[in-house]
Amino acid sequence: MQNEVFQDDTKAREWLEAHLWPNGPVCPHCGTINEATLIRGEKRSHRDGLYMCNACRQQFTVTVGTIFERSHVPLNKWLYATFLLCASKKGISSHQLHRMLAVTYKTAWFMSMRIREAMREGKFPGRLGGDGKMAEADETYVGGREKNKHRRKRRSDNIGGMGKEPVFSIVERGGKVRSQHVPEVSAETLRPLLQTQLDAKTVLMTDGEGQYRIIGPLFAKHEAVNHGIGEYVRGDAHTNTVESYFATLKRGITGTYHHVSQQHLKRYLAEFDFRYNERSALGVEDRERAAKALKGIVGKRVTYKRPGNARLGA
Repeated sequence: MQNEVFQDDTKAREWLEAHLWPNGPVCPHCGTINEATLIRGEKRSHRDGLYMCNACRQQFTVTVGTIFERSHVPLNKWLYATFLLCASKKGISSHQLHRMLAVTYKTAWFMSMRIREAMREGKFPGRLGGDGKMAEADETYVGGREKNKHRRKRRSDNIGGMGKEPVFSIVERGGKVRSQHVPEVSAETLRPLLQTQLDAKTVLMTDGEGQYRIIGPLFAKHEAVNHGIGEYVRGDAHTNTVESYFATLKRGITGTYHHVSQQHLKRYLAEFDFRYNERSALGVEDRERAAKALKGIVGKRVTYKRPGNARLGA
């Protein structure tokens, strides 16, 4: 991804075509590969990059069927916004995008939400861990402190995680993370998540909370550290990896975004998960990370009227 891609709409379109269509144009209507004709004309009444599929006779561009479809924002600004969001370890606010891209705040907010949608993993990403591997599981709570709220909104019974949104994460040591917004932290809620997302042959590391003592026997081995008595490391047993991830997540939400709604928390988690899973320690740098994020734009739509839902699956 070269600098001119961020400055010229035509260059951005050509780069995206090469990135998404390495084997030739792919018709989003019928799925036919490299059987389309670029529509050209002297009057140029059609939009640039318009193709006609020779199989189904439908017209399309590289943005049809993606999060960029029907957007009036120039494509080069979309690519630049994606790069900025992928390159900022703790995220970048919509106000910052609004200033840097010279678009309205509403547009910048909506662009960032669409990009986060592109960062989300597919429905069947496979399990973490495996034979001989270790993974850590833990929960945290996202929400403001009572003392920082307006006095009319403070509640004396909101202690600890009360009044906040619970987030559950699984981290494979030296590998990837998966985070989910959960309704509550209990064995009943966490058991299906761990069984679905973590290989049964994995060595599971947790703290000493009761829900993990119930779930632990489902895996090859379960080690727990007791934070209540000041035990944080015992040989290989610790939850420092997942706690480190939570630290980055909290710094991003507190310092960059300030407030994350319950409705959109899942998309912010997808953003932080994606940057962690495509981090420099795994050999992925900023431009490659942005290019990987753009692989996820296909088959996802988020509309202004229904921002909480995605069209076309994923």
